[in-house]
Amino acid sequence: MSIIHVMRHGHVENPQRVLYERLPGFRLSDLGQEMVGEAAHFFEGRPISHLRCSPLQRTQETIKPIAALFADLEVTLDERVIEAGNVFVGQVMGSTARAARSPKQWKYLVNPLRPSWGEAYVEIADRMIKAIFDASEIVGESGEAVIVSHQLPIWVTRLLVEGRHLWHDPRKRQCTLASITSFHIEDGLITGFEYAEPVRHLLPEGPRHGF
Repeated sequence: MSIIHVMRHGHVENPQRVLYERLPGFRLSDLGQEMVGEAAHFFEGRPISHLRCSPLQRTQETIKPIAALFADLEVTLDERVIEAGNVFVGQVMGSTARAARSPKQWKYLVNPLRPSWGEAYVEIADRMIKAIFDASEIVGESGEAVIVSHQLPIWVTRLLVEGRHLWHDPRKRQCTLASITSFHIEDGLITGFEYAEPVRHLLPEGPRHGF
């Protein structure tokens, strides 16, 4: 069995509470740096033989202390594990709800099950699954890898693995900052997963634990 650990990035410096999605320039906050430095210890002593992450700054900063533990490994940047696209990117949280009331925005809200305001859930899950299986092939049987990604891509992948609907209430995602969802792969199939929150004590208050 190979194990692919998919970790969410740490807390981001975002005092204006912008929906940053794929925008460049959003780095980890001091709290985020503390989170990922402590969460990296989760991987100590594990047979990690492959590292990859989303190309965004916050994920590259998150994987840095993990890469320091496995200095002989290079980090692969993988567009397939990037954050989901969203038409409301760049708006300030709170203003998004007001914008949604504008008739000009209604075309983006016609199908919340897809969702029509961004990248389709099924497309997100598909690219994530492909990246996970690629990592599994690289590490082989009994090998382990770390992928650093983002909350929505990780969560819809877990929903797919569990056989649940991909549409969901974002407030109920079990994927906190610097959390780790570890997928078990046997004979080319994902057979299970485990979920860990190694820095739960550092999580800021708030339903999304994200900004």
